[in-house]
Amino acid sequence: MNNYQLISNYYITHRDELLTYVSTRLGGRADAEDVVQNTFLHLLTSTKLISDQTLPALVYTTARNLIFDFYRRRTHINDYEHYIRQVCSEELLADSIYSIRDITEQMERGMARLPEECREVYRLHIYGGMKASEISDYLGENYKRVEYRLGIARRTVRQYFKAI
Repeated sequence: MNNYQLISNYYITHRDELLTYVSTRLGGRADAEDVVQNTFLHLLTSTKLISDQTLPALVYTTARNLIFDFYRRRTHINDYEHYIRQVCSEELLADSIYSIRDITEQMERGMARLPEECREVYRLHIYGGMKASEISDYLGENYKRVEYRLGIARRTVRQYFKAI
């Protein structure tokens, strides 16, 4: 019996059991159904060797890990929402808001501290949105040299912004 048939048979016979296991840990049926579905999708796309003996443990281990991921994501979402509510509820002073022009001016001042070859690479990265490999091809230079210059530029500009 191949993995697909084995997992399909297990899904048909044990889906409700796994759904009960997951829903007691998540406290909601809709989220539990998503986790159970993702568990079996993960197993179907897995390249691991699966047998009758290993499948139950693998199913519950995968489900447990997806439950942990669910709570981890929920924590980050809650933290972010709390931060956004706090920022939006506070009165922002006009002095504390930078305009795009001000940020661009500060960025140009930071880039003025760079050597010319680093400045060119950094400008292509920031304003052109290019990756190191694209910059390397565009300038016709060695990839490692471009990567090194980009690293120097990032460090220098980061130090400049920390100082102001």
